[in-house]
Amino acid sequence: MPLELTDRFVRAYERLPKHIRTKVQKALRLLEADFRHPGLRAKRVQGTEGIYEARVDQKYRLTYQRRGDWLVMRNVGPHDDVLDNP
Repeated sequence: MPLELTDRFVRAYERLPKHIRTKVQKALRLLEADFRHPGLRAKRVQGTEGIYEARVDQKYRLTYQRRGDWLVMRNVGPHDDVLDNP
């Protein structure tokens, strides 16, 4: 599925350490190829309608929404920070 990066996602991405940005790029490639890829451990964010989280690594997550044939990337960063404001 094609990805749309929101301004908020891009700003959060740019603040990440370089080695985490590399992991985010890998996660984005996996999402684009198959948003159900088991390595992403994607699941709906509790208490939200249609917002999902995907794993970047043990500490970092990204969030997205499905809109038609697109995945709209919402936020990326440390697990708790991202899930407090998906």
